[in-house]
Amino acid sequence: QRGWAALAPADRARLLRRFAAVVDGHIEELAALEVREAGHPIGNARWEAGNVRDLLDYAAGGAERLNGAQIPVAGGLNVTFHEPLGVVAVIAPWNFPMPIAAWGTAPALAAGNAVVLKPAETTPLTALRLAELALEAGLPEGLFQVLPGAGPVAGAALVEHPGVAKVVFTGSTAVGKAIMATCAAGVKRVTLELGGKSPNIVFADADIERAAAAAPGSFLDNTGQDCCARSRILVQRGVYDRFMELLAPAVTSFAVGDPADPATAMGPLISAAQRERVRSYVPEDAPAAIRGEAPEGKGFWYPATVLEATGPGDRAAVEEIFGPVAVVLPFEDEADAVRLANATDYGLSGSIWTRDVGRAVRVSRAVAAGNLSVNSHSSVRYATPFGGYKQSGLGRELGPDALTAFTETKNVFISTEEQ
Repeated sequence: QRGWAALAPADRARLLRRFAAVVDGHIEELAALEVREAGHPIGNARWEAGNVRDLLDYAAGGAERLNGAQIPVAGGLNVTFHEPLGVVAVIAPWNFPMPIAAWGTAPALAAGNAVVLKPAETTPLTALRLAELALEAGLPEGLFQVLPGAGPVAGAALVEHPGVAKVVFTGSTAVGKAIMATCAAGVKRVTLELGGKSPNIVFADADIERAAAAAPGSFLDNTGQDCCARSRILVQRGVYDRFMELLAPAVTSFAVGDPADPATAMGPLISAAQRERVRSYVPEDAPAAIRGEAPEGKGFWYPATVLEATGPGDRAAVEEIFGPVAVVLPFEDEADAVRLANATDYGLSGSIWTRDVGRAVRVSRAVAAGNLSVNSHSSVRYATPFGGYKQSGLGRELGPDALTAFTETKNVFISTEEQ
C-alpha cells in the first residue's frame, strides 16, 4: 500500500485504466460466472461486469483530481491534502457480487489504499477472478486481495483487525449494526449500505400505462434481491383499480426462466433458505392479487407475487422481503402518500410518478430516502452519490466525491511572517 500511495497519481490512474481494459476483455467470462454462481440472467450479468469496468475507469479519473484546498488565513498559507487511509476492507453481498464489490474497491484503490475484499460465502468466484485480472493488468501483488470465508470468521477478522483502517459493508441492517459496534471500539471508519423498503408512488395525474408497465421491473429485477426494490407500490385511490388492471398482465408476462437465456428477465433466488424467507411473507391463504408462473425442477424458484395490503402495518408492507413480492396500498392525497412512504425504518430509494413538476419536487424533498427517481426506477449511477437515510445505512458511495471517503484530510499551515 505504501508503494502504491507513493506512485504519481497519473501512474495509479494508468494502471486502473489498464485493469478496466482487462475486465472489458473478460466481460463474457465474468458474466458466465455470475450466471452459474448467482443465477442472474445473462443480460443482467453482462451489465454487472461492465459496471465494474466503468467504475474502474471513473475512479481512475479521480486519482488525478483528488484536490485539496487553499484556505485564506492570516499570517500565512493554509492548504489541505487528501491522504489515503491505508488498508480498506470491503465486505460484499451476494445479491450483486461484482458491482458492489467494485463500489468500494475502485475508489479506495484510486485514492491510494490497499483493499482486502471479502465476498459473500455463496458468490466468491467473480471476486477471485477479478483479483487475478488485477494482477494481469499490472497492479502490484498484494494490493488487491480477496479473502473468501464465512462472515462470522473471515468478515469478523477483517472488522476487528487493527491494521484495517476502514470497513465498507453492504448487507442486512442487523449485521451492519454489529459491524458498526465493533468498529466503534477501534474508532474505525465505516460505510454501510443496508436494507430498504422503497416506495413506488403513483399519482392520479401520472402516465398510468407507463407506470404500470415499468412497475414489475422495479421489484422483480434480480428476483427482488435488491435493496432498492420498489416493493411498496402506493397508488392514488382514484386510479387504483385501473393501475391494478394494467399491472396484472405486466407482471405475468415478465419472462422467468433459464438465466443463461438472453430472453430471461428473472431467474431463481440465491438459495433454499432465501426462498423459505420469501415464502414466510406470503402464507398459503394470503390473498395474492397477482401471481405469476415459476418453473418446476432445479433451482430455487418463486413466482412474481403482488399482495394487496390490509393496512400500512402489514408485515409484508414494512419489512424487507428480498424476493419477487410487492405490496400495493392506496393513498388519498399528496400528504397521505408522503406519510405512507415514510412509514418505515428504511430510507434507501424510491420512485415518484407524476406529470406535475412542482409535485415531483415537493414529494422528492419530503420523502426520507437517499436516492429518488421521478417517472423512472433508476437508483444507481456510478457518477452520482448513493446511500440511505435512517436504518438503510451510513455514508455515501459512488459519485464525484467517492475517493474522499477513503482519505484523511490533512491541514498544513505555513507561516509567511518574516523571521
